[in-house]
Amino acid sequence: MRCVLFCLALASVSSQAAEPLWPGVDYDPSVPTFEQVLGYAPGERISSHAAVIKYFDALKAARPDQVTITPYAESWQGRSLIYVSLVGVGQTDRLQQLQQGMQQLANPANLSAAEADRLIDALPASAWLAYAVHGNEISSTDAAMMTAYHLLAARNDAVVEQILANTVVFIDPLQNPDGRDRFVHNYYNTLGSQPDADPYAAEHDEPWPSGRVNHYLFDMNRDWIALTQPETRGRIAALLKWQPLVFVDVHEMGSNSTYYFAPEAVPYNPHLASGQRASLQLFGKNNAHWFDQFGIDYFTREVFDAFYPGYGASWPSYFGSVAMTYEQASTGGHVIRRRNGTDLSYRTAVRNHFVSSISTVQATAVNRERLLADFHAYKQSAIDEGRNGDIRNYLINVANNRAGANKLAGLLVEQGVRVERAESTFKACGVDYAAGSYKIDLAQPAKRLIRTLLDSNVPMPEDFVTEQERRRQKDLPHDIYDVTAWSLPLMFNVEVNACDRTGNASFDQAGSDWARPGAPPQNRASVAYLVPWGDLSAVKLLTEAFTQGLKVKSSNKPFTQSGRKFPAGTLIFKVDDNAENLHQTLTDLSNTTGADVIAISDSWVEDGPNYGSQNVVDLFAPRIAMAWDSPTSVYGAGNTRYVIEQQLGYPVSVIRTAQLARMDLRRYDVVILPEQGFRGSYQRTLGAAGAANLAQWVESGGTLIGLGSALRYLTDPDNDLMALRREKAFTDKDESKASDEATVAGTLIESEQELLAQIEPESQGPDTVPGVLVRAKTDSDHWLTAGIAETLNVLVRGPDVYAPLPLDEGSNVVRFAAADELVASGHLWEENRKQLAFKPFVAVQASGRGHYIGFTHDPNYRAYLDGLNVIFAAALFRAPAHATVLR
Repeated sequence: MRCVLFCLALASVSSQAAEPLWPGVDYDPSVPTFEQVLGYAPGERISSHAAVIKYFDALKAARPDQVTITPYAESWQGRSLIYVSLVGVGQTDRLQQLQQGMQQLANPANLSAAEADRLIDALPASAWLAYAVHGNEISSTDAAMMTAYHLLAARNDAVVEQILANTVVFIDPLQNPDGRDRFVHNYYNTLGSQPDADPYAAEHDEPWPSGRVNHYLFDMNRDWIALTQPETRGRIAALLKWQPLVFVDVHEMGSNSTYYFAPEAVPYNPHLASGQRASLQLFGKNNAHWFDQFGIDYFTREVFDAFYPGYGASWPSYFGSVAMTYEQASTGGHVIRRRNGTDLSYRTAVRNHFVSSISTVQATAVNRERLLADFHAYKQSAIDEGRNGDIRNYLINVANNRAGANKLAGLLVEQGVRVERAESTFKACGVDYAAGSYKIDLAQPAKRLIRTLLDSNVPMPEDFVTEQERRRQKDLPHDIYDVTAWSLPLMFNVEVNACDRTGNASFDQAGSDWARPGAPPQNRASVAYLVPWGDLSAVKLLTEAFTQGLKVKSSNKPFTQSGRKFPAGTLIFKVDDNAENLHQTLTDLSNTTGADVIAISDSWVEDGPNYGSQNVVDLFAPRIAMAWDSPTSVYGAGNTRYVIEQQLGYPVSVIRTAQLARMDLRRYDVVILPEQGFRGSYQRTLGAAGAANLAQWVESGGTLIGLGSALRYLTDPDNDLMALRREKAFTDKDESKASDEATVAGTLIESEQELLAQIEPESQGPDTVPGVLVRAKTDSDHWLTAGIAETLNVLVRGPDVYAPLPLDEGSNVVRFAAADELVASGHLWEENRKQLAFKPFVAVQASGRGHYIGFTHDPNYRAYLDGLNVIFAAALFRAPAHATVLR
C-alpha cells in the first residue's frame, strides 16, 4: 500500500520513457541502468541524495577501473558531497598523470617551453560538470547520472570514444544535497494520484525556505569568493587540486523559458583573459549543433553575465578554466504547464541537460590541445602581467584589524593565492606595517584573481553603464545581474595598499588558517584582565566568556592605564568577580580566538573612566531570538543566523514570525527582525497586534533590532514603533501639478531631456540599487559605536533611503558619508548618490527601558561583510547592557 501514490504517479509519466534519451546508441548491459539500481528510468522520478550515492556506487562496482568516487565535503546536515572521475578503459593511470601535469602547467615559473609543449602534447583534457548548486533546480542531478551512464555504457559510439580517448570527465552530481532533499521531501509530500501540471498546484509551490538554499539558507552560487559554507570550501580545494580546463555550472531557470548556454551576457569582468572569452564560442557552437539535432530551443548572450566573480560560472575562470553556466527551464516537479499552453516534462528537462553535458565534454575533447595551450598561456601571462603591471605588490596591514587581516590572508591562500607573512615590523611606500602583516606579490599565476578580489573597484565598461542609464531614464529595468562591488579589503574593513617595494623585510609563506593565536597575558593579574575591543577576535572571546560564565564589564569610553591606551568598548575581567582559574581561561581563549589579553595589577587609570564609573557597564549573556520562516527573507534570515552562530559563536533561538505577535517575549533580551522577503511582509504577518506586543516588550527593557527592509514595518506610522521614516525619491518637480481633470494645461517641450523630465513618475521611491559599497561615518560619542572604526563600508542594495532621526527621537549613530566621498566601490545611480549622503545606516531610539536599533541595510548580507561584524555584535551584546531588562 505504501507504493500506491508513487506507483500511480510513476505510471503517468512512464509512457514517455519509451524513447531513449540519446537515440541510436547500443548500451553495454554490464553497466547498471537507472531501472536496475533505482527502480525507475531517467526523468521518471526526482532522485534523492541517497539515490544519487547509490547509483554512482553501482557504477563504481561495475567499472572500478574507470570510475573513482571522491568525497570532498560534508554538508551541515551530514550529507556527503562527492565528485566522480571518469576515464576510458585501461586508463587507470590517467588521473595521477593529469594531476601532476596540470599542477606543472599551473605553476610555469620553473617550467621550460619544451617541457610545457611536452605536457600539452601528452596530457588529456579535463572537464568538470557541476550540477544543482541550487537544490530545487532538480533536473541537472538526474542528468549527471545519465551522463555518467552514457559515457561508461555506450558501445561503438564515435562521440563517446573521442571523449574518453582525450578527456578526463569530472562529475559533481549534487552540490547542495541538503537543499535537494528538502525539495524532494516537500514535493512528494504534496503529490497527488498523478502529477499536476498546473503551476499553481501545491506541488509547484515550495514552502519557506524552499530547496534552493543549503542548511544555513545560503545561495551557494554567490559564495565562491567568501567560502563561508563547507560545501564551497571543499569544492574549491578539489578544483585547485585538478585545475580542470573546462567548468560548467548546471542550473535551472523559470519554467516559461527555454535553455541558456554561453557565451554570457555583458558585462564581462575586465580581468578575464581574451582567450577564455573566445573559447566560449567553441562550446556555444557545439551545443547549438546538438540542440539543432534534438530540436531544442535555446538562447545565448542574455541575462546571465560573467562580471561578479563569486558565481560558480565565474570563479574557476580565475585559475584559468573556461567557465560557463547552463540553464534549463524548470519543471518544479514531474511536469508543468507553461504560458504558451505546452507541458514541459521532467524527463525532457533531464534530457536537455544530458545533451549539453555530452556536447560540452565532446568540445573539450576536440579542442584538447588548444585548451591546454590556452591554460598554460593564461598562467604564464598572469605572472608576466603581475611582474610588469601597475600594481606589483599588495600589502595587508594587521595593525588596525588583525582578525580581519588574518582571515583575508587565509581566505586568499585557500583560493590558491601565494601569500607571505612578515616576521617583523617594516616600512614600505611610507606606511608602517606591524609584524605579521602580509605581502602578495602579483607576479604569480593567481594574479587575475588577486586583482579581482583586492582591487578597490572593478569597473563595468563605460558603454554598458551608459546603456543602463539610458534604460533607467525610460523606466526600463537595468541589466545588472548582481552586485557591482565585492572588494574583500573594503568588505572586511582591512587596510590593503599597493606598493612596488618592500625593502629588506623578511617574509615567510603564509598558511590558510583564518585565525591566529592572540597575545596571552604575560603575567598573572591581581586586579583585572583587559581585552581591547574593535575586531572579531574580541567579540569571539566575549561570546566564549559568556558561555563559560565569566563576569565581564565594558567601558563606553577610551582610557589609558599602565601607560597603554585602550579603546572604548574594551572588555574588563576583574579578578575578584571571577573564579581562580581566570588567568588560564583567558590564556586559552586568547589562543583560540586571536584576541590579546593584558594583565593589570594596579586599578589606577591615568586618563578616562575608572572601573567603577557609570561609563563602565556590566555585560551579560543576552537571550537572543530571531524571526524565522515567512515573511522573512530566506537569505536574510539564514545569513543572520549564520553570522551569529558561526562567526560570532553565540546561540540564537529562531522563532516562527507569527509567534512574535502573541507570545510572552520577556524570556528574551534581544529580538531580531531580519529582512523581509518578496512574498510577504511583517505588516501582514504581525500587524497591529505584533507591533503592540513588541512595543510593550521594548518599553520593559528589550532590544529590538531591525535589519534592512524589516525597517519598513518598524517605521510604518500605523505601528508607532520607530520614528525613522523612509524617503520618496528627491525631486525638484512641482508635485502639485498632478490633476484629475480631463484636460491639463498646455506645455512646450523643446528637447528630449525635457520630455524625459516631464514623463518621470511622481512620488515614487528612489531607484533600486543593484549593490554598491559606500562609506559610512560613526558617531564616537555613542555607546553603540565604542571601539568601532571611524569609517565603515556598507553594501547598499535596493531603493530604501531613510531620513535622519531627529535628536529628540534618537541617535543616528552611523551615517553615510558626503556625496562626493560616498562611493567606495561599484556603480551607484547619481540621484541615489546625492540622496543617500548623510542619511543613517544605524539609528538607535530609546523607548522606556529598552531600545530600537535599525540597520537601514543588512549588515549580514551573504555573511561576507566582516567589517560590519563588530557593530552588529555591539547591537547584540552591548545594547542590552544599556537597558534595564526584566530578567
